[in-house]
Amino acid sequence: MKEEIFNSLKIAMKNYNSEDATALAMKSIEEKINPLETVNTLTESIAEIGNRFERGELFLPDLMMAAKTMRSAIVPLEEDIKNKGLKRETVGKVVIGTVFGDLHDIGKGMVATMLNANGFEVVDIGVNVDSKKFLEAIKKYNPDVLAMSSLLTTTAPEQERVIKALKDDGSRDKVKIMIGGGSITEDFAEKIGADGYEPTAPLAVKLAKRLIDK
Repeated sequence: MKEEIFNSLKIAMKNYNSEDATALAMKSIEEKINPLETVNTLTESIAEIGNRFERGELFLPDLMMAAKTMRSAIVPLEEDIKNKGLKRETVGKVVIGTVFGDLHDIGKGMVATMLNANGFEVVDIGVNVDSKKFLEAIKKYNPDVLAMSSLLTTTAPEQERVIKALKDDGSRDKVKIMIGGGSITEDFAEKIGADGYEPTAPLAVKLAKRLIDK
């Protein structure tokens, strides 16, 4: 039964079928399958989709639909993991949010999903997040990495304001900072003192791993 569910789950992920993926996740819980194993099946599937995206075999809409499918399926599994007192092994913790004045969630959501799929504990603090809230989140969650997104050119300077706030507070050296979004470039990242920038969700995962290994 377990292999049958896992194989069907892989097919649902491949077809970006959120409804089937969620139903299969629920069925795995009903069958008392270890939720960590089911999550691993999901993460392997989305990792392969990410690899195909990097190779140019898939495109941004594919990545978006895959992320949506995984988010739908993983919700009941994470609840089951919590109820059973289990714990996923993590490679690091990331606080992620979209900066103040910017309500765009899709890019941030994809990065958060891909980070989660690759073993990171992700704390998503949402959109329209000002420097005070970022600072509070860093103090509360003590992450290895802070990830900030900005789609708009008008909100990109908010990333610099957050970095300045961290410097003023004495917290800058306690966390690595990666930034991204449609309005961001490598030059801008260097200019404002971020530790790194990548333009896509799969590359953002690799960047987060590099920053933690430093």
